[in-house]
Amino acid sequence: MAKIKVQNTEVSIITHEDKDYISLTDMVRNIENGLALIEKWLRNKNTIEFLGIWEEMYNPDFNSPEFEGIKNEAGLNRFILSVKQWTEKTNSKGIIAKAGRYGGTYAHRDIAFEFASWVSPQFKLYLLKEFQRLKEIEQAKLGWTAKRELTKINYRIHTDAIRTILIPKEVTDEQASIIYADEADMLNVAMFGMTAKEWREQHPDLKGNIRDYASINELICLSNMESLNAVFISQGMPQPERLVRLNRIAIQQMRVLENDRSRQLLK
Repeated sequence: MAKIKVQNTEVSIITHEDKDYISLTDMVRNIENGLALIEKWLRNKNTIEFLGIWEEMYNPDFNSPEFEGIKNEAGLNRFILSVKQWTEKTNSKGIIAKAGRYGGTYAHRDIAFEFASWVSPQFKLYLLKEFQRLKEIEQAKLGWTAKRELTKINYRIHTDAIRTILIPKEVTDEQASIIYADEADMLNVAMFGMTAKEWREQHPDLKGNIRDYASINELICLSNMESLNAVFISQGMPQPERLVRLNRIAIQQMRVLENDRSRQLLK
């Protein structure tokens, strides 16, 4: 669950079937008799038609015959329709009722924006702005995670080169781990200018390791360096020479990444 603040109103966003659903209940929480607005909006004939079109486009299990009956009744003085009635009769996917701590009425973002426009055009614009900001933050985090996973994959390629070339056959697991750690620290020095131990000593209050706090650009560069180091190892290049070459490559690549305006979102 995520939350955004729209005109001093905290609005919850959940993921339902891999789609964003926004709380209509939260939108009207600070409005007097706000909850009644949801059912008032739902009884509006234009709303019913909009919901029906959306469901027919995206919901193969939508109960169209029940919908036609509801649409024919909409607009009459005697017409009453609650969220529960709508979801149960039509098998709606666009609007859902959620129970529990974060319960309330949630709607797919397409529908939520339509409801926000009906409540207040100004509120809708601020909702769109904050929702977009949230998506940009999520994309940035996703990019960082993807690059972190890439470095892990390349790390396995890197360690395979170490295992097959640098580690003698007759060594213990403990001795082998020393060689792995030594090569990993060589990359840390080339990239960050310090070993893992030195970083921990400088940041005793932080959890994780030096790579967990790297920027996306640094992770991109580190991923490239791991691949190159595996090649250099297979070529028989001694570690001191590899360290110097990888450090020069790191400086060059970081300069390109940091100065390339088209990659500013990667920071």
